[in-house]
Amino acid sequence: MAEKPTEYYVPESSPWPFLTAMVLCITAVGAASFVQQNSGSSITNNDGTMGSILLPIGIVGILLMMFLWFRDTVKESLNNMNSTQMDVSYRMGMLWFIFSEVMFFAAFFGALFYVRWLAVPWLGGAGEGAMTHELLWPDFQAMWPLEVTPGGDTTQAMGPWGLPFINTVLLVTSSFTLTWAHHALVKNERGKLIGNLIATLILGFVFLFLQVEEYIHAYTELGLTLDAGIYGSTFFMLTGFHGMHVTIGAIMLTVMLIRILRGHLTSDNHFAFEAAAWYWHFVDVVWLFLFVVVYWM
Repeated sequence: MAEKPTEYYVPESSPWPFLTAMVLCITAVGAASFVQQNSGSSITNNDGTMGSILLPIGIVGILLMMFLWFRDTVKESLNNMNSTQMDVSYRMGMLWFIFSEVMFFAAFFGALFYVRWLAVPWLGGAGEGAMTHELLWPDFQAMWPLEVTPGGDTTQAMGPWGLPFINTVLLVTSSFTLTWAHHALVKNERGKLIGNLIATLILGFVFLFLQVEEYIHAYTELGLTLDAGIYGSTFFMLTGFHGMHVTIGAIMLTVMLIRILRGHLTSDNHFAFEAAAWYWHFVDVVWLFLFVVVYWM
């Protein structure tokens, strides 16, 4: 491979940033409208379907923009147009992206901690919350998980040692197989690289399948739904968003597998693989925190 250029590479004018901003705006408006029209307080158009129309358009638009934008980026990399300084920029960009994702989950974990260690004791009459207890819910008993909703419905907590523990083993194992795949890529051992990457993908998709099974079990047998009070809300908020991130990570690794099969990545030019691996390991670490806090504690 030719030596990388030393000057900073400035790409040609591209329509993708502007168009991506537009579809992100459409997605945000569509998502807000969809939530509103399904919460009984629709502020959308007369027939209440604006969210159902805009949200799918926005999601499809994001996927299309990602394909077109990343296609151009891949071409630049294959043509060795990126300088060493550009490589540093890519790494910094991915690190800041992962940091933003850390803050994303930190907000949700913070909401869970606030409910468990502040709101629930106050409602139970602890500290200065005695009056709050009497006025809002006199019969409330401070416990976690909350298995009785304000409406009187009952639910059951999701135990840690069934499907959640199996999924923990799957994700931890996938981190090892992905690390082995990375080492094989560095050593130019193509067979081990493809084998370990396929194993990582299988483990990831099995995780998603078992999470769907867990949700079905929660809804049909435990009475654990999105309407099951604050416990149900926080449970599905944290596990659902994590499942979405596992899906994104699996898509990223699938793209890496396709690029490896097409010979795009080499032992000395494979930051795309490293970025996807960083993201996957981040998702695994989040799950370990989630398993302890949501399922075990």
